[in-house]
Amino acid sequence: MSNTGYEPRGGWRAALACMVALAVAMGLGRFAFTPMLPVMLHEGKLNLEAGGLLASLNYLGYFVGALSCAAIRVAAPRMVRGGLVATALLLLGMGLLHGFTAWGVLRTAAGVMSAWTFVFASGWGLRRLAETGTPTLGGVIYTGPGIGIAATGLLGGLAGRWGSDAAWIGFGLVALLLIAVIWRIFDDGAHAGTPGSPPPVVAPLAAPSAHDRSDARALVLLYGLAGFGYIITATFLPVIARQALPGSPWPDLFWPLFGLAVIPGALIGARAPTHWDNRLLLAAAYALQALGVLLSVAWPTIGGFALGSLLLGMPFTAITLFAVRDARRLRGNAAAGLIGYATASYGIGQIVGPLFAAPLAHRTGSFSVPLLVAAAALALGALLFLWVWRTARRRAR
Repeated sequence: MSNTGYEPRGGWRAALACMVALAVAMGLGRFAFTPMLPVMLHEGKLNLEAGGLLASLNYLGYFVGALSCAAIRVAAPRMVRGGLVATALLLLGMGLLHGFTAWGVLRTAAGVMSAWTFVFASGWGLRRLAETGTPTLGGVIYTGPGIGIAATGLLGGLAGRWGSDAAWIGFGLVALLLIAVIWRIFDDGAHAGTPGSPPPVVAPLAAPSAHDRSDARALVLLYGLAGFGYIITATFLPVIARQALPGSPWPDLFWPLFGLAVIPGALIGARAPTHWDNRLLLAAAYALQALGVLLSVAWPTIGGFALGSLLLGMPFTAITLFAVRDARRLRGNAAAGLIGYATASYGIGQIVGPLFAAPLAHRTGSFSVPLLVAAAALALGALLFLWVWRTARRRAR
């Protein structure tokens, strides 16, 4: 069978299918809680600390799911399909079941499913793009989380009229509809290479140098700062905006604006020339996010929140792309382990963020201090990436 039928149409089908998969797993399964939190707070179903704990449980699930991917030996299409169906059922469960314990189990499981779907859909999709000669469509795949976030933000803004139970059930039904559209694209007929072609020859990889090991440790540690730095805003943005702009209709629109900003950021990031230094790109992305977080404290107006949402959203998935590229620079085709460690570090940052922010905001009545700490963490990450880059430049002379 020839693979000519796969390109470029096959590349677009794979890219769009993965885009939808990430929109469901990340935008709905993982981040629908952000616009739903103020609604559940208003209904008295949660307080702020309980909401922060539910968010951290979801990020704990993502952390566990990401770590477990290396040990899973199930075909990627089956993992994607299973993760998507489970995500839809877990969304329905949030509306059908009640009580903090049940919600905690559902949000933790949703985190695991989002990690599995993200990892296996990304791997399957990027491999299909390579097979069809359309690797530049990789940016399309990573617009999925932004599209999902924007959709849940807009739909979540209507949840106050329906109530949180109806909104969660609605998210689950939307997820099932989207899954049905892309179901047949994820089939087991997609192989790692062209049928009948010889296996690729992999050159032996030299042992990493002491400098490379040092750079790898820096990548892992600094990637964790990104997880901590963005997650406080990403979890509580509608709540923060409602506190700053009481009675305004705008707070429910800042979260979808964040999601929309992810889309051009992913497309632009995927087209960044490969000869550009990833550490400089990461430093720039961290600095943009730090400014975005800081604006919500320094300029708590409609303009400040809108600009802050744009600056926080644009580098969101671009940071992941640049970190993966840097891991491949350091480890080549054996980068999976380093990517796994970096993802775990990012996950720890996400878990700690809401646990740190929610109790402090509850006691002080404001998110100002947690946001300033988050902005400082991102700024520190930007400075340290610059330092790592400068150190490497001095070594190369």
